[in-house]
Formats: sequence, structure tokens, C-alpha cells
Amino acid sequence: MPAISVHPEGWKPAKGYANGMIAEGKLLFVGGQIGWTADQVFEARDFIGQMSQALRNILDVVETAGGSAQDITRLTWFVTDKAEYLAHQAEVGTAYRAVMGYHFPAMTMVVVSALVEDEAKVEIEATAVLPS
Repeated sequence: MPAISVHPEGWKPAKGYANGMIAEGKLLFVGGQIGWTADQVFEARDFIGQMSQALRNILDVVETAGGSAQDITRLTWFVTDKAEYLAHQAEVGTAYRAVMGYHFPAMTMVVVSALVEDEAKVEIEATAVLPS
């Protein structure tokens, strides 16, 4: 059964995320991914580039486990600069869809003072439910 978005009746539409997801299968917890490559090299110094790479890293883990973007049920984002994120909203959506398509799981974003890797601007962790 593919994950199904849950949206309470009467609520305004969620834009770019789901309020809830229902899924059955094997749980995959993907640790926080930052915007570096498989060789742990930051090729991008900007938020959009690092965000795209972090999402590609998540998708790599999910696909290695036998899943796809549609199996991701939750993303938790940690960003170091709220203003930078907000200033690039249109680009965020475009870059997100380029990696994840039009699949929008439940999401949370948290602004943090720093990440462990000094160059990192964003860290994203994921939960996926893979088919049994």
C-alpha cells in the first residue's frame, strides 16, 4: 500500500507538505543528511545547492534499501538561517521537486544555531515506509 496523505476536513490546504501520512511496511530511518557528496565534499556553498544534495543523499539511502521517493513519509529539516531559507522559497520548491518529484510527506523545519559540520547550511533526516 503506498503512503496516503491525511488532511483533516475544513483545514486550509497544506503547501509543499502533508499534515499526516498513513503507510504499512518496513520502517527505514535515515539519519540526518547534509549537503556534501558521497565523498564528504561540499560542492555547493549555497542553501539551494546543499538542500538538493541532502535530498539526493536521502533518496540514495532509500533507493539502496529498495524504496523510492514515494515511500518517504516524513522529513525533518534543520536549517541554520531562517532568513536565507525564506528568501529562496520559490527556488526551494523547484529544487525539491527536481529531486523528490511531487511527493510531499509530513515535514517539520527547525531553525538551529549551528550544525556539526561548519560548512553545512541544512541537515535533513527522513523516515520511509518500504513495501513489506
